[in-house]
Amino acid sequence: QVQLADSGGGLVQAGGSLRLSCAASGRTISSYTVGWFRQAPGKGREFLTAILRSAGSTIYADSVKGRFTIARDNAKNAVYLQMNSLKPEDTAVYYCAARGAWFSTWSNDYDYWGQGTQVTVSS
Repeated sequence: QVQLADSGGGLVQAGGSLRLSCAASGRTISSYTVGWFRQAPGKGREFLTAILRSAGSTIYADSVKGRFTIARDNAKNAVYLQMNSLKPEDTAVYYCAARGAWFSTWSNDYDYWGQGTQVTVSS
């Protein structure tokens, strides 16, 4: 099975950018559909984006479309989330997750999770 380690979070001002990384070990990350989720205090886990296994097609939630970009680097066995034009409401713990099947926006469909990385956007 695959192990995921997400990183790259931090404190950034509104309008700034961050790039999160999801490094995989144990298996080839391109064999999995990988999604990014976030969870703000007191809220449920929110789907952001996902990249399909093998083909690499992508889907985005409306809340991040045009601002966030997901990408996969097969050579580095990693998936990235480029976040631009960040807003205070983007503040949350961000998680990458993987599943061995088609796209899903439902967190319960994902079998493997990173430990989470905190993103804080100041106004």
